[in-house]
Amino acid sequence: MSGVTTGEGGAKPTPTAAELDEMSPEELARLATELDDVVVQHNAPKFPIPGTRAEKRAERAVAFWFGLSAIAALAFVVAFIAWPHEYRPPSDPGYTMYSLYTPAVGITFGLAVLSLGVGVITYVRKFFPEEVSVQQRHDGRSDEVARPVMAQLASAGKDTTIARRSLIKRSAGAAAGLFGIGLGIAAIGPLIRNPWKDGPDSPLWVTGWKSTNGETVYLRADTGELDDIRRVRPEDMEPGSMQTVFPFRESERGNEEALLHAQKASDAPVMLIRLRPGTKVVKRAGQENFNYGDYYAFSKICTHLGCPTSLYQAQDNRILCPCHQSQFLATEYARPVFGPATRPLPQLPITVDEQGYFVALSDFHEAVGPAFWERRS
Repeated sequence: MSGVTTGEGGAKPTPTAAELDEMSPEELARLATELDDVVVQHNAPKFPIPGTRAEKRAERAVAFWFGLSAIAALAFVVAFIAWPHEYRPPSDPGYTMYSLYTPAVGITFGLAVLSLGVGVITYVRKFFPEEVSVQQRHDGRSDEVARPVMAQLASAGKDTTIARRSLIKRSAGAAAGLFGIGLGIAAIGPLIRNPWKDGPDSPLWVTGWKSTNGETVYLRADTGELDDIRRVRPEDMEPGSMQTVFPFRESERGNEEALLHAQKASDAPVMLIRLRPGTKVVKRAGQENFNYGDYYAFSKICTHLGCPTSLYQAQDNRILCPCHQSQFLATEYARPVFGPATRPLPQLPITVDEQGYFVALSDFHEAVGPAFWERRS
């Protein structure tokens, strides 16, 4: 390595920028080890003679793992997109496929990650040269000469012989590419569906309390039996009491699937509260006629994180969420008075029909659930 001047005391070579440009990769790699006080004690390739059967077997083993990762990643993409994932009750013919959706997605994704990792480890173990190096420890950053000679990394890459192994490169590229596509689809897939495509009938605006074709929607008590239809009357409740109710239409009577959906829908549960007579109430602007006498109906879905607000304290008229201790004041349009919730519980407008049953006047006037950014506070 000619043309290199010595530093102070002649301890280390300190070539100029022009001299660095004239050096070959091998000279730069050797210079890098000298500048870092690295002494290579042993460096031997795993396969000194290229093209042997053992080398080809090792190459096929690495390619197998990368290929398996690519196939698993492709299977993950297909399962994520095409596998039936809509809920099916156990009695439906499609329940078995629905129940296997999560295992299919999890197994294919896990196999893709595992195979990719095993492939990398196998390649390192079978093709990286056996090297033993000793380096003195230094504090601080590298100097201006040491940083440009990081070409040692390129030299190390050549030592692994990856450049001439097209089978491994193709399989590793396929595995990494398909795995990246799978991650991308999993990340943006839930954002593709437009929740507003139906306009006023979009899922975020509509619940099971909306009347269809003018049909009456009753408040139904849950007795634990789908076929036991028990519509709620005012005299069914004592002052200071609360019960959970669900939407019911006469057209659903005898329809097990429709009745089950009305009770399983996440935005369907409503808590019907009867305040004590004479309780002072503050009503929300625009919702003055949503109640029927001392009876008020609020969504049971907490506006914080969607837990069921299942508790009601008649002593202070507070609705409690057991998950994160949010509290809502039933006498003030269920506004939050404690805890992390920041929005009132949506109120369902109710009245009593000519037969004496509670019915919903309309659907909720705002979206049910937590953290909805277009809701008024």
